[in-house]
Amino acid sequence: MIALGIDLGGTNVKGVVITDAGEILAQQTNPIKNYDWKKAVSELFQTISSKLADQKCIVGLAAPGLPDETNRQINFMPGRLEGLERFDWSEFLKRDVHVLNDAHAALLAEVEFGVAKGKKHVVILTLGTGVGGAILINGQLYQGINQRAGSIGDISLDAESSDIGPLQVPGTLENAIGNESVAKRSDNKFLTTSDLVNTYLTGDPFAMEVWLLSVKKLAVALSSIINILAPEMIVIGGGIAQANEALFEPLAKYLERYEWRPDGKATPIVKAHFNEYAGAIGAACFASKKSK
Repeated sequence: MIALGIDLGGTNVKGVVITDAGEILAQQTNPIKNYDWKKAVSELFQTISSKLADQKCIVGLAAPGLPDETNRQINFMPGRLEGLERFDWSEFLKRDVHVLNDAHAALLAEVEFGVAKGKKHVVILTLGTGVGGAILINGQLYQGINQRAGSIGDISLDAESSDIGPLQVPGTLENAIGNESVAKRSDNKFLTTSDLVNTYLTGDPFAMEVWLLSVKKLAVALSSIINILAPEMIVIGGGIAQANEALFEPLAKYLERYEWRPDGKATPIVKAHFNEYAGAIGAACFASKKSK
């Protein structure tokens, strides 16, 4: 059995076809033009389907927001991708489509074929425009009530902050390190995290102050997650993870200070194996499991 996974983002739609063994048979990225994400998904689906000839495949779709309890549609996604809420993907594509949150999909990709393969207790954070997350417990994706589990970006690091996150929580991790807030955090000196990190690497004092404070807050959040869930591993993915050692070296130093290690062992903090196609691969994995 082969599976087609589709990842719906804010600017692009990505698709990948994989086998049960993880072999990638096809992959493609389509830009979303004029905010018409429905058309972008439809065109990608038709193009990839035509390449498969008569091969039957199952379909999974990853998107931001909270799926319904049957994983057939996104029930809640305020403020982004207008029209996505309660949109019937199976009716639209004339195929059974299994829908899940994009960060949940990224976790499944790592557990099935990536750095967390064989692990039973894993947490993933996706650091990008915002901060997403997902949790694996006893080898199973934990989605919780209303499929809302894993909103790690909405951990509060400052209850007195005037910055209120989209889920009504003040002083969130997402605000501390997400790309969307970098301009505000840097007094508009940096418009993207990439610009901030590149300047940090030159030794610029202000860039070092801004970046290291963000990494310090991330370490505090990770230490709290470790105390609550005691995972075997935490995976860091998303665009900000591509900062590589500029992120992981200071993060490790802060974790030495904040992580409680009763057995003397640090919880492994690992960069995700998959990057831009993580959501699509995870959506394909999810569809495969649902079809069995």
